[in-house]
Amino acid sequence: MKKLLFSIVLFVGLSSLSVQNVKWVAIGDSITYLNDHPEQTGNRVKKGYMTRVCEKLPHISYVNQGHNGWTATRIAEKIENLKIEKADIYTVFLGTNDWWGGKPLGTLADFEKNTGLGTVNGAFRIIIDKLKGLNKNAKIVLITPMQRGDFVYLTNMKNNAFGSYKDKNGQFLEQFVEAIKEIGKSENMQVVDLYHNKKLSLKNAVKYKLLKDPETGLNKKFKYPAYTKISFNPEKDEYPYPTDAVAMTYDGLHPSDRGNEIIAKAIVKAFIKK
Repeated sequence: MKKLLFSIVLFVGLSSLSVQNVKWVAIGDSITYLNDHPEQTGNRVKKGYMTRVCEKLPHISYVNQGHNGWTATRIAEKIENLKIEKADIYTVFLGTNDWWGGKPLGTLADFEKNTGLGTVNGAFRIIIDKLKGLNKNAKIVLITPMQRGDFVYLTNMKNNAFGSYKDKNGQFLEQFVEAIKEIGKSENMQVVDLYHNKKLSLKNAVKYKLLKDPETGLNKKFKYPAYTKISFNPEKDEYPYPTDAVAMTYDGLHPSDRGNEIIAKAIVKAFIKK
């Protein structure tokens, strides 16, 4: 029944878009960037979320403004150098790197008063003002960060980070999510809340994490939350996410094909909603 309803809504959305070619500029970090760089996922990902959206809504074409490792504050700082094009739709999918980088979140007042690059809220003001300046009639959709498992980079295990189950520098990732939702509400913009999507929950990030059992010293598959209590040594341990550990992410952080499909469906719903 859910699939039938989605198909009906999708058909209506396609009909409303069929009279024109719609340009979509997707602004984001590595999750967006990787859409066009599957080789950097070890080809674990075949299609990113943007490609999947455009397959479902073929009258939309995308421009990838994903920047590997960038924060919202850096996007805001470099906004005039990014050559962002005038478009019909903009998505802003940022915040996870700000959280991990310990960027001050600030408050909605920083957004409303345009206090600048000192906070993530202030950075979002700069970004949104730029997009409105490019096309005041454009649809702007904000996308929240996903929940994060323990990230381990596929080709450099020393590049790793703990998940969103605990705070970083006194801030929780969910606080960044709520801030983005507040901004969306204040600006009357749609928000795709990936963080609270149950299919993308922490327990679904990976099937398991391969770690050395402290009692036996042998490799063992630990599920969430058990793996959060076991140490990982990037210099001695094996890569903790073999291909059969892949679930909604392929490395604890970046979405797999399954994860990208869920993200794409959520974005399609936002695009066709008036």
